[in-house]
Amino acid sequence: MKISNRRRMDDRSSHNVWRSYSDMMSGLLLLFVLIMAVCLMQAQKNYAEKLAEQAKQLQTQSALEESQTQVGLQQAQLEEQQSELNAQSSKLQQQEKTLAEQASALQELQDALENQRIQLVQKESELDDQNSLLQTQAKQLADSKTALDEANTLMQEQQQRIDQIIGVKAELIQALDEEFRKNQINVQIDTQTGAILLDSSVLFDFNESVLTEAGTEILNTVLPVYCKVLLDSEYADYVAEIIIDGYTDTIGDYVTNLSLSQQRAYAVAEYLIYAKDTFLTQEEGDQLLAKLSTNGKSMSNPVTDDLGNVDDDASRRVEIKFRLRDEEMLSELQELVTAGQQQAAAASAQAENAQEAFAGGETAVFEAAGNDAGAEGAAVG
Repeated sequence: MKISNRRRMDDRSSHNVWRSYSDMMSGLLLLFVLIMAVCLMQAQKNYAEKLAEQAKQLQTQSALEESQTQVGLQQAQLEEQQSELNAQSSKLQQQEKTLAEQASALQELQDALENQRIQLVQKESELDDQNSLLQTQAKQLADSKTALDEANTLMQEQQQRIDQIIGVKAELIQALDEEFRKNQINVQIDTQTGAILLDSSVLFDFNESVLTEAGTEILNTVLPVYCKVLLDSEYADYVAEIIIDGYTDTIGDYVTNLSLSQQRAYAVAEYLIYAKDTFLTQEEGDQLLAKLSTNGKSMSNPVTDDLGNVDDDASRRVEIKFRLRDEEMLSELQELVTAGQQQAAAASAQAENAQEAFAGGETAVFEAAGNDAGAEGAAVG
């Protein structure tokens, strides 16, 4: 019995130990769970704070990049504004320089106007004196009117002779026209200058200076007739120069066209020189060489239509023309006028004296008036 009770007490004691141990382990487990829960919550809190901090840093970096972009744009705007300011400053300096030059020119003009005003006052006084003198001379001139009328009749006769000399050019142009018609050659002659126009598109290929076969045929037809008339004994002494001018269209630059026009003029002249012996005598050929000249005119003096538009096809041309001995003709005209004046003086000494007196007063008035006009023109300018 005692043994059973003892065994029962040992069992209870053993059961209590295990129960205490179980309770202890349960407590430890609960404590471990609580510690794990606290650590997990702390880690989750730290992770959330780290995420928030990273988001804040990203937001700050984005804001910084945006600010840098705006700063770059503002810097570009500032540079553009600075460039505009520099340009405006340069323009303003140029305008100031121009204004200073204009002010200087205006001052010079004012000084010149003042000088002209003083001269005008002096000339007005001289004109008054000359007008008084002219009135006296006009009475003398009226007394000698009959003698002057006779002198005028003589001068008209001399003028007819002058017109006859001037008509040499017209006669020469007419002779050229008749000779071309006689040979049934269709050539356009300028009735004012006597020049003939040859189409470069027929004489030369485009942008070339070598004569084509068609161009050679045209020159072989036209040049003999033209030169024979000019070098005829009736007109040769009046002709000072035979000129060949080359012209181009307005396409391209001036220097290139100048070279091309010169080469084309030279090509026509070269053909004329080599072919002259076939239609000119030795004497006429020598005269031709002494009088022949060539010029390249480039794109100057282009041909225009009725509306004033440039006709490039017509502008590509070669002109052959002549120049008369103007100096010799003018000398002969002067001799005729001098002879007429001498005959008029011999016809009436009284008329001559009156004319000279009147002419002297009139010249002085005209000179004074001319100076006044010049002064007014300078003032207006």
